[in-house]
Amino acid sequence: MKRALIFQHMDHDHPGRFLDFFSEDGIVPEMVRLWEGQAIPSLAVFDFLFVLGGAQDTWQEEQHPWMVAEKAAIREWVWDRAKPYFGVCLGHQLLCDALGSEIGLTENPEVGVFDVSLTDDGKSHKLFSGLAPTNKVMQWHWAEAKRAPPGAQILATSERSAIQTIAVDSHAISTQFHCEFTPQTMAAWSSLPGYIASLERQNGAGAYRNLVNDATPLMPEMARMTRQVYDNLMVATGFRK
Repeated sequence: MKRALIFQHMDHDHPGRFLDFFSEDGIVPEMVRLWEGQAIPSLAVFDFLFVLGGAQDTWQEEQHPWMVAEKAAIREWVWDRAKPYFGVCLGHQLLCDALGSEIGLTENPEVGVFDVSLTDDGKSHKLFSGLAPTNKVMQWHWAEAKRAPPGAQILATSERSAIQTIAVDSHAISTQFHCEFTPQTMAAWSSLPGYIASLERQNGAGAYRNLVNDATPLMPEMARMTRQVYDNLMVATGFRK
């Protein structure tokens, strides 16, 4: 039985459709609630590292001292162990930061449904094999990577944020967008007033209902894209023949 270590940064956040993927591949998830002080276990016994999003920013190590150990673990996992890694949103920014990039606030936040386009590297990289040149994705971020870390390739970009996806060789990938979001994820926000308030501060009154209306018909397409990337990662890393 394979084991996935999942770094969680806030309550009510989870890997969404990736939990189904893990189940199909016999990968058992283990969550670490970092913001509550749970310690990162030995990496040696795990096969996959998944790093979720969160309200924190990568430069807030004084406010969130656990982030120092998290970055060190990500660096060890991706550089030293070279095992399968997938990060979303903050998990994307943490990977970039841990490997030597710069993270800062974006001038144009992306909150809602946006297009991302494959770069030339993305069109030829095995982790993006089978993807359309442009894809609809779910976004929710106010910070971004300002440059790719050394040794990484930029696979996707958007009009507002240039570094939407990076890959390190063929064993690590991260997305600024939330490819883990599902219809169930959006439904859960209706019981979380803080999430609704955050959407309305950015996009105005009625933002939650507008986002559900926009995103729901696109979810099957988003799921297919995410599944393709995950399958590519599984094959490239030897998880699946």
